[in-house]
Formats: sequence, structure tokens, C-alpha cells
Amino acid sequence: MTRRPTTLQDVARLAGVSVSTASRALNDSPAINRQTKQRIWKLAREQNYPFRDYMPAGPIGAEATIAVVVPRPQGRDFMLSDPFFLDLFSGLAEAARERDCDLLVSHVAPASYEDLSVLMSTSRADGVIFLGQSTLHGAFNRLAEEESRFVVWGAQLPDQNYCSIGSDNIAGAARATGHLARLGRKRIMFLGDIGDPEPAQRHAGYLEALAKSGLTPDPALSVPAHFEVESAEAAIDTLMQKGVAFDGIVAASDLIALGAIRALRRAGVMTPRDVSVVGFDNVRFARYATPALSTVAQDTSKAGRLLVSKLLDAGGGRIRSRSERLPTDLIVRESCGG
Repeated sequence: MTRRPTTLQDVARLAGVSVSTASRALNDSPAINRQTKQRIWKLAREQNYPFRDYMPAGPIGAEATIAVVVPRPQGRDFMLSDPFFLDLFSGLAEAARERDCDLLVSHVAPASYEDLSVLMSTSRADGVIFLGQSTLHGAFNRLAEEESRFVVWGAQLPDQNYCSIGSDNIAGAARATGHLARLGRKRIMFLGDIGDPEPAQRHAGYLEALAKSGLTPDPALSVPAHFEVESAEAAIDTLMQKGVAFDGIVAASDLIALGAIRALRRAGVMTPRDVSVVGFDNVRFARYATPALSTVAQDTSKAGRLLVSKLLDAGGGRIRSRSERLPTDLIVRESCGG
């Protein structure tokens, strides 16, 4: 027996509200409070109510709508203009276009499980791609118990129950560190905030390569820096004021590497003559820096295709996709010195 389609009246009856209230909630009316909207959207999804009838019609009918959400890093702001995320978003946009999908960037910046739950239960999108885990690994695991319409760009972590796509951070940083060691650098610094999952994995690769090269790690050379030029400049300035010696830098991102080079230049320290520097990301302007920046490349085009396909090909949310790690490539330019 064929089940009849769910109507707006059905949703209203199940929610215990009037038809007009259900309609306003589904249209995201500011007259309806967040808790009521969340409850009605959840019921509507469970009953396979046709959401897209309530969405504004675009000039061309899309196969699906994907929301892109950037979680808020702990204790600091995140700029959507970060060059790596612009490259990654470009990869997502091209992949979505190939699948005839609309891609939208959400204003929401979740910082807790409650934020994630509200976002997923009230989103009009067919699925959500989160760019970064921040400190939300546990929250994503909890969310995966009730939702599978999302995928995360980020590190693969122990006991992970959700699908993530990310680069092989450990191998990439190990290769960069090993290259500097083969150039004869003995005091190699890691510059990055290991409180975040991906820099933590890059730091692990750095330590692995030091051990293989017979170099003893110095805790003074593991230096925190956020994904910002100014943060890296401040970190290098402080280190040099303390008189800590170093002859190589493995940075957790290209922005951090460029900030380090700026600070070194102001102090009269030349790259790569005095200090070799390697970044991570291979953002588009890295090759045009002075000196041209050596870096670990991440394949943002392939990442975009995988993120979109994992989200759309998961059997309508009934199947949780497998996480995948993408290989990285060391791009040697002038900032290494060899």
C-alpha cells in the first residue's frame, strides 16, 4: 500500500500547533521561537515532508542544496577570508556545480553540541559540510548518533563516529621536517597551535621526523601560533627576544610561515641563508612570496569532490560514509635553500 504524502496539516497535528504556526516555523519566521522551529523541522524531516516547496525558487532547479558551516575556533575569531579555506571552498563550489547543487555559506558559527543540534534540525539544506573541527570532535561524535546528513573537513581522530575528509597531516609535516634535516638544519622549530586537531597531527609528524633524523626535540622549539600572519610574527619576535637559537621552521600553515619570514626579515635574519622555512597548504600566493615559499600541498580540488560526494551519496542519510585521508606533496621553492 502506497503511503500518502505528508501534508502541512499532518505536521501541524503532530507538533500540536496550528497550521499557520507550522507554516511560519517552516518559513523561518521571526515570530516563532527557536525551540518551536527546531521541533517542527525535526518532525517534518522524520515525516518526509517536502521541504523544498517552502524554499525560494532559484533560476535553475538544483538537485540539492548544501550548507557550508565554519565552527568557531576556541577563544578566537575565524576569518572566512583565510586563503586556504578560500581554496577549499573553490573546490567545493566546483564539485557542487558538477552535481547540479546549490552551495550556500551559513552565518552560523557553532561552538557546542547544542549549536550543532539546532543547526542540523532547523537547516533547510539537504546536507551540511563543516570546514574544520575546532574543539568539536566529541560534539560531532554525539551528533552522529542522531544525524548522518553532514561531513567534516578535518583530521581523523581516535574513536571517530562521523565521516571526515582531510589530508595526511602527519606524513606531510614529517616530509617537510626530514627535508630540512637533510639540508643540515639542526635546530628546527615547529610553529603552530597544537591545541587544534590538524596542527597537533602536523606536530606529531614533525617529532617523528626529528627522531628518524637523530635530532633531539627541544620543547622550546614547539611554539604556539594561530593561523594568522600577526600571530606568527609575535611568536617569532618573542622567541628571538629570549635568545632561543633555531635554523629551520616547519609552520602549521602558509600564513604562519609568511608571518615568520616577515619577523625574521625585520630582525635582519635572512631566509633561507640563516633560517629555512616550510609552510603547509600551498595557498595560491605562496609561490609569489619573497622568497617563494616551500610548502606542503593539500589537494583542495579532490577534497571538494570527496566532501560533496560523501554527503550526497550516503543513501539519503541512511549510510555513514567512510572517512578518507588525502596524500600531501612537498613543494620545494626558495625558502628552504635547497
